[in-house]
Amino acid sequence: MLRYLTSGESHGQSLISILDGIPSNIELNIDEINHELSKRQGGYGRGGRMKIEKDKVNLLGGVRGKVTLGGPISIEIKNKDYGNWTRYMAPMENVDFETKKVSNVRPGHADLVGCLKYDFEDARNVLERSSARETASRVAVGAICKQVLKNFEIDFASHVIQIGSSKDNNLYEFEYIKNKVEDSEVRCVNKDLEKEIIKEIDKVKKEGDTLGGIVEIRVKNLIPGLGSYTQFDKKIDAELAMHLMSIQAIKGVEIGIGFEVAKSPGSLVMDEIYYNEENGIKRSTNRLGGIEGGMTTGEEIIIRCAMKPIPTLYKPLNSIDVNSLESYQASIERSDNCAVPACSVVCENVVAFVVCKYFLDKIGGDNLEDLKTNYNSYLKRLGDRGWKR
Repeated sequence: MLRYLTSGESHGQSLISILDGIPSNIELNIDEINHELSKRQGGYGRGGRMKIEKDKVNLLGGVRGKVTLGGPISIEIKNKDYGNWTRYMAPMENVDFETKKVSNVRPGHADLVGCLKYDFEDARNVLERSSARETASRVAVGAICKQVLKNFEIDFASHVIQIGSSKDNNLYEFEYIKNKVEDSEVRCVNKDLEKEIIKEIDKVKKEGDTLGGIVEIRVKNLIPGLGSYTQFDKKIDAELAMHLMSIQAIKGVEIGIGFEVAKSPGSLVMDEIYYNEENGIKRSTNRLGGIEGGMTTGEEIIIRCAMKPIPTLYKPLNSIDVNSLESYQASIERSDNCAVPACSVVCENVVAFVVCKYFLDKIGGDNLEDLKTNYNSYLKRLGDRGWKR
């Protein structure tokens, strides 16, 4: 089973991940992994931290000569800012607990509840781990998973469809998104909307406020049958929703037309099925986003995620001192005022992990050659039943 764990603090020495279950003989391109990390750090509205950190992976185990060995892959991303934080964050040395202490907890963060749960007087212990800095590890994990799946032509794309009140209601072709998205500072393929978004980000920044938005993730060239209807925890849409909701600041996930199903008649929700000799079994629409009954249909997966505005405001909200219980303005940590473009990159790579997990579960194989053999056997059986890629 494909799985991973992450470890590390926002201002600690490094972020560490262990990715277990990747088959052997997968050739890795470290530049592609680092490119994903670079995209996560980009986007209009990012804060000063992105000028300090230039994330790159250091693969510590599980790979030899650029090729996976089949064992756990250990991934390190160093925090360059640690040099400025050693006296406050060193794990096994005496540290200064007072200078960077956070007792004025911030609404919308894990600060207050984390202090109550773990019995801390300093929210620094909470925010260092709950920080979205942790998503760098998840991007690295997803980037490795993508390199497994590209052997089977499975591809991923993501873009921003809304920031604040500026929204794009168009449904674009996969290749259009893939080719255009990196030309945009806000990862929006609609150039007119991009200008509106930048104006809106500038406006709220002057006001000391923040903005959230919606990102869309697409997955192309999937086979039918990843996931299962037989048990609740085998449904691929359920696992996708869980992993995406675990990303910091994500408050909603929808697949296909999502919440539109609640107000639409069934005839405008279900995807009708057709067959002809040339194309095989096909659907005329993809309103359900490529998933039926907890399984992939072979159509593109379409997922949207809603990200709340970043809770750290430069016009801080009212809160309390977690120790004295007195009323205070919430503390300010260095922050972005909009991280929705970066969020699209994180979501895309989190989806890549889940798809890779279900792909490996379905196809099976400890090495790339066995995977290819099993995959081609499954494709042949699908072809015999009328399905064509």
